[in-house]
Amino acid sequence: MNCPSPSSSPSPTRRTHPMATLCHWLLGVGLMCPLLLCSPSAQAQLNDAEAVNVSGLQRMLSQRIAKAYLMLGQDVRPEVAQTQLDDALALFDSNLEQLDSYAPSAEIQHALNQVRTIWHPYREQALQTPSKKHALSLLGRSDELLSACEHVVGLIEQHANSHSAVLINISGRQRMLSQRIAKLYLALSWRLNDDPLRVQFQQAVSEFDKALSQLQAAHENTPQINAKLHKVAMQWRFSQAGFRLSDEQRYVPVVIFTTSEQLLKKMHEITGLYEHAMASGT
Repeated sequence: MNCPSPSSSPSPTRRTHPMATLCHWLLGVGLMCPLLLCSPSAQAQLNDAEAVNVSGLQRMLSQRIAKAYLMLGQDVRPEVAQTQLDDALALFDSNLEQLDSYAPSAEIQHALNQVRTIWHPYREQALQTPSKKHALSLLGRSDELLSACEHVVGLIEQHANSHSAVLINISGRQRMLSQRIAKLYLALSWRLNDDPLRVQFQQAVSEFDKALSQLQAAHENTPQINAKLHKVAMQWRFSQAGFRLSDEQRYVPVVIFTTSEQLLKKMHEITGLYEHAMASGT
């Protein structure tokens, strides 16, 4: 069972599998597409493990979109930033449709409707030419969308009623934090309302650190998961050293862009392994 080739396209008479779009996008941004995210069935819908993972990706995308907007506004890797923005917007729409089809309860469907209400104006603003004048407004909407997406993940985790779902949620949230940290770092580098954003930045760093320790202590971890978490921990320690530099030394947007992408990739792989363990009952 392999991920679709990035160059392949589905037949016009067949519905693309819910995870195929995700595979294409992950390959496009340099993230490995875990085996468990692909299925041979073109008609299959999300199972509970996949739903926790996909809904968790929505949190990450809410922050990735704002990060790409800030990169464009500061002319930081603009071609890459534009591709990330376009792909993230498209994937959020696709994931929302998949989650709508999955929704196993009225409460989850209502939460998804709330996400959609916030999503539309956020998407519209993200498509506008980035400007420092409107950046704080966009950041506020990104946080509002993040909160709504967090609620959806929590409801799906409760529905799944599995400790493995908890680990998928925690690990998947690290993907979001990698992008949130980068978003806030870029906002600080643009000198946007420094004091509140600095508090949010430090909180995100603390949350990533705490969750990483929690995952490392999980007794469900396989040797493969432990090895990947060790690599994340080493990357994270390197990143934290940069966070402690003075303001004059700190703000190198290209560096935080590279670091956050590496953390995102590694945490996505780990989340996939937790999803596989839940789906297989191990």
